[in-house]
Amino acid sequence: MQLIDGLTGSHVWAERFDRPLKDIFAVQDEIVQKIVTTLKLQLTMLEQGYLVRKRTDNLEAYDYYLRGVESYFRGWQETKKEIAMQARQFLERATALDPAYADAYAYLGATYWHEWFYRWNPAPQVLERAVELEQKALALDESLPGLHMVLGFIYLWKKQHGQALVEGQRALALDPNNAEMLTNAGQILAFSGQPQEGITAVEKAMRLNPRYPPNYVLQLSLAYRMAGRYKEALAPVKEALTLTPNFLPAHTLLAGCYAELGRQEEAQAEAAEVLRLSPQFSLEAWGRMIPWKDPAVLERLLAAWRKAGLK
Repeated sequence: MQLIDGLTGSHVWAERFDRPLKDIFAVQDEIVQKIVTTLKLQLTMLEQGYLVRKRTDNLEAYDYYLRGVESYFRGWQETKKEIAMQARQFLERATALDPAYADAYAYLGATYWHEWFYRWNPAPQVLERAVELEQKALALDESLPGLHMVLGFIYLWKKQHGQALVEGQRALALDPNNAEMLTNAGQILAFSGQPQEGITAVEKAMRLNPRYPPNYVLQLSLAYRMAGRYKEALAPVKEALTLTPNFLPAHTLLAGCYAELGRQEEAQAEAAEVLRLSPQFSLEAWGRMIPWKDPAVLERLLAAWRKAGLK
């Protein structure tokens, strides 16, 4: 059985079922349940702009993998720890069912990066656990572009910009027209002092995937801000918040842009949203963590956030 995207002709999903026919109706019910559950998840993610390929022969592992990836992106966008931890449980189940499932290990590692990024657990060993899992995935299959991109992110947030750029380029070399890879590469480029290249990468991603998720426009806004184009940064970050109103990084970015433009009242309103979503938000901790390569740029951005009312 297979599923083809009728608009693009691209292959979305396929599965072969081989079961003993002792009770054909029970087998039929099992197959129908698996197809409905798995395809619903796959199609939901496709509608959100994410295309996740099946790379395991274990349908149950694939089902848990899809649940994990969907929860991962939802937890990231909604800033909810319980959803992110649910994603980890699903992905751990996927790796238990198929210990050679490289994609599942890659996203499992990403859940630890996610936990560290949102400061739910800022301990260095959380980030190191992310690295361990990505290295395990790499040992299983070094040809996965998403794996290299996650490693690029981890190196970026460890402020190892050279390695981050290398991993980002490896991801693009493996899948040069993957919109998700281009968007993430755009973030690495922007933070590494190449914002114009970052803008170009994200704009190409949005052309390739017109059904883009909120993260795409957030990264475009970030690159504009890094280039000093604060007014142009407003429209995309507002679009990100239209798609996902509680997206913490978007509110943080918008507060800084408004402050740079002298729109103090709006800057303070966005700062209030940041604190509503993250009452323990600390600009000092956030500033130490953000991986801008140029310290002078970082200082200017911190000054804008202080002006908005963040501390």
